Amino acid sequence: MLSLLDRSRTRAGETEAAALRGTVARASHAEQIGYDRFWVAEHHGVPGIAGAAPAVLLTAVAGATSRIRLGSAGVMLPHHQPLVVAEQFATLSAFAPGRVDLGLGRSPGFTPPVRRALRQGDNDFAADIAELRGFLGGTADVTLHPQPDGPVPLHVLATGTGLRVAAEAGLPVIVGGPLLGVGGDPGPGLEALAAYRRDFRPSAQQGEPRVAISLDVLIADTAEEAAELILPEAWAMASSRTTGVFPPLEPVAAVRAAGKTARQQQYLEQTVAAAIIGTAGRVESRLAELIERTGAVEVVAAGSTFDRAALAASDAGLAALFRHS
Repeated sequence: MLSLLDRSRTRAGETEAAALRGTVARASHAEQIGYDRFWVAEHHGVPGIAGAAPAVLLTAVAGATSRIRLGSAGVMLPHHQPLVVAEQFATLSAFAPGRVDLGLGRSPGFTPPVRRALRQGDNDFAADIAELRGFLGGTADVTLHPQPDGPVPLHVLATGTGLRVAAEAGLPVIVGGPLLGVGGDPGPGLEALAAYRRDFRPSAQQGEPRVAISLDVLIADTAEEAAELILPEAWAMASSRTTGVFPPLEPVAAVRAAGKTARQQQYLEQTVAAAIIGTAGRVESRLAELIERTGAVEVVAAGSTFDRAALAASDAGLAALFRHS
């Protein structure tokens, strides 16, 4: 199964509204070229990301598509009351019957002021998931309105602790970052996934463990072109880690010309190493190895770059790999 994750990244010289419209256009293109699912994310107060309201954005995506599954990757449950999340996604399911997935995470706000604005508290993630399931499944004390138009499957964006919560709840997981071991030691990640599978308790939604892997994947005609595609996102990550500001994507030429400290160069190289980039053949072989190592049944490609046309071509190249596999 092949999916895209789009965070509505803004670009230098572009409005945030244009970034949101770009997300909708990318989803429509993804459906046309054969992707199975389109995920959007939730970020608050982050300058380089316009995607703050997954349920609202997915409603716009639903209106521009007809077949592709639509999901949040994810709704940060500590920021919301479970009843409100259930109402939002039940409403979304009325506009996209049978196509809605609810991915759940628990990342804190971007900065202390954002966390204060979100009224961040000491939430029990497992308890909140159970409460949310009760509303969606009709077993809670409060009857949900509107009633969802069919099941709304839940997914957990998982780190080590999140994997344990997902196993106990009998839910599928989406894993990324260090757990994948891309460009590093895969040992701890494989151990965490093995524990998830070992401790998994079948549920009404999910009879067996299910793993999706999420990482930056970008394809170009040459290795050199692919290396350029990842630079805008890698530079944004390096900037955020050294200045505290996550900026809009900049053109490749601007990134190359930017002065970089040794730490920024190190972080930039780390982002590049954690991505799967290159020609179609190179990406295919690296993804095949990662899928075999993790036992994943879904790839969630989260790559972004400044050039929207080049990103669309990369999306098409990745879709072609999976059609022919």
